[in-house]
Amino acid sequence: MSPEWLSPTTLDEALELRAELGEDAPTVAGGTFLGVLVNQRLLEPAAFLSLRRVPGLEGISANDHLHLGAMTTHSAVERSPVVRERWPALAQAFSVVASPRVRNQATVGGVLADADYASDPPAMFVALGGRAVARCLAGEREIAVEELITGYYETSLRPDELITEVRVPVGPERAVYRKFRSRSHEDRPCVAVAAAVANGTLRVVVGAVAERPQHFPELCAGSPAEIGRRYAEAIEPISDARGSADYRRRVIAVEVRRALAELRWTG
Repeated sequence: MSPEWLSPTTLDEALELRAELGEDAPTVAGGTFLGVLVNQRLLEPAAFLSLRRVPGLEGISANDHLHLGAMTTHSAVERSPVVRERWPALAQAFSVVASPRVRNQATVGGVLADADYASDPPAMFVALGGRAVARCLAGEREIAVEELITGYYETSLRPDELITEVRVPVGPERAVYRKFRSRSHEDRPCVAVAAAVANGTLRVVVGAVAERPQHFPELCAGSPAEIGRRYAEAIEPISDARGSADYRRRVIAVEVRRALAELRWTG
């Protein structure tokens, strides 16, 4: 039997369905990652909760924070004049996700709710201090992206919550995103490095190598080479089709060093 397709037309209706069904009805935003799971028969739910018809979940605005609606597509972030001007590294991170067809479909909220370890944007959001806004019938709360993703495809979202927005603080003095691919140009990263300097403080985040973005504030002092070496030693990377654990360790050291050199970090 085909799964039921639930398509609410208001946020309140979507939250009511989320509260009633929870994880029994996976939420569909862009559907790019969910479609892969369904096609591989790794997911066979009785229903899907689509947010496509819910108004108010798209859009980009900026004041003291960047506000990204959960249903805003990757390509919209990539092309946004305000993002490109004030948060250029974030625009860069979204611009290198997969292919234009995927970026036209995939959404900001979806990429965080999926908690896919090899996605590009989460590491950049962590480096920039991004926070997800989670809503339920009782109200809303902000969750640091660093605390939102808890493991492979796991988040700290409650069963009755939906991500409605992502907020990013005012742009740092300098930021960079580097994506190392070991296979095709459109492949997911073997190693990703997001780094930012704000108020003299360096944040280095390594993605695509473990269950969640890897950030070690206590290691972010010293020369680029020293920090790269420490990150390579601190992280226990996975082995998969994109590279072995040993290979990833070598790449982490090199890509962290290159990211910090690009930031003109001298320690």
